[in-house]
Amino acid sequence: VQLQASGGGLVQPGGSLGLPCTVSGSIFSINAMGWYRQAPGKQRELVATITRGGTTTYADSVKGRFTIARDNGKNAVYLQMNSLKPEDTAVYYCNADKITYYSGSYLHDVYNGWGQGTLVTVSS
Repeated sequence: VQLQASGGGLVQPGGSLGLPCTVSGSIFSINAMGWYRQAPGKQRELVATITRGGTTTYADSVKGRFTIARDNGKNAVYLQMNSLKPEDTAVYYCNADKITYYSGSYLHDVYNGWGQGTLVTVSS
């Protein structure tokens, strides 16, 4: 089971960027998923989360600018970032709190899975 985030890059202030994250493997189900970020010299912080049913939460700093969504059929979570600011510069990580997957005839659970991170730089 692997989480793979992508889509990072350099964008100008006020611009937009979309980050996809896919979970590979023989997946049975995924509980809540989310995006976190870590800016240089700072601790990792929550950006947004989404339950399997689609209930979302956002950090105050991104409310109204970022949108999290998921596609359960594709085992994917997305983060659409609009009106980007220089302070949004960070490495963005996707997270899944519980992944249930097939291994042979059995189901197994993985907790607190992380993708490798993708760098978003907001600068003119």
